[in-house]
Amino acid sequence: MDRRAFIGTLTGGLLAAPLAVEGQQAGKVPRVGYLSPGSRSDLARQRRFEAFRQGLRELGYVEGQNVAIEARWAEGKYARYSALAADLVHLKVDVIVAVGGRATQDAQQATRTIPIVMSVVIDPLGSGLVASLAHPGGNVTGLTIMASDLVGKQFEVLKDVAPKVSRVALLWNPANPGSAPQVREAEGAARALGVRLQTLEARDPQEIDSAFAAMTKERAGALVVLSDAILLNQRRQIAELAAKGRLPAVYTLREHAEAGGLMAYGANPLDLERRAATYVDKILKGAKPADLPVEQSTKFELVINLKTAKALGLTISPSLLQRADHVIE
Repeated sequence: MDRRAFIGTLTGGLLAAPLAVEGQQAGKVPRVGYLSPGSRSDLARQRRFEAFRQGLRELGYVEGQNVAIEARWAEGKYARYSALAADLVHLKVDVIVAVGGRATQDAQQATRTIPIVMSVVIDPLGSGLVASLAHPGGNVTGLTIMASDLVGKQFEVLKDVAPKVSRVALLWNPANPGSAPQVREAEGAARALGVRLQTLEARDPQEIDSAFAAMTKERAGALVVLSDAILLNQRRQIAELAAKGRLPAVYTLREHAEAGGLMAYGANPLDLERRAATYVDKILKGAKPADLPVEQSTKFELVINLKTAKALGLTISPSLLQRADHVIE
């Protein structure tokens, strides 16, 4: 969705939203906490937050009338999550929406009683956030992008673009509880395709620079960037370094491709944020997180940046272009 279409949808939702929500107690305005890993000034994070708010409006919630949203922004620093989550607990919000696995983990550590709705989480089962997808069992439920299941497909797409590559670098953040399952999948995908894998950790901009220096030293021929909030916040830095090193790269989230990355294959984050509102609605009407199954993404999108492909001297095959959901020219 381009910016103009998104703003149009947002405006339409404002005009269409009803003024009352069925089942809400008279005189009580529920408070919803929103915990984001990004910055409010980041356009991509703004779009995600607005998608969540739009989802609430579609369900009849109007801020300032029958719902209040307390947004907290980690500004790209995982270390801030604990204090931000504690602040929301202190405010006694009715539900917390946590964007990403680490945000959900820290929110869960801050409270075992306030319901938590996770969105854009990589692997909630593998990272121990829920007992099972069908029966979460605690105070956490929501949506997962199941990024671990996508890694093999990302390797295949990368191999389609760079068929002669023999060494692939893998950039990941070990501070993200969902990263380890992705790394295991990447190791299996690399073996299946007969390529050597160079795994490189990055928790901040400085470590990203160091990782790319190591890629250059080992002569990596391509790059896979795992799904992570910090790596997404640094998407422009990563795209510029990949371009400088002339590395074809594939990512999970479309924002990477929009920032100059070559390709992205994964779930649509705006759709996930919007759908998180449905969980908030059910919880505010009395449902328990333990009884709400975790929703897995079933629709995935392939985004290709042709401008970046041209700069790298790559030719995208007609068959791959036909499969693309979005092409950036």
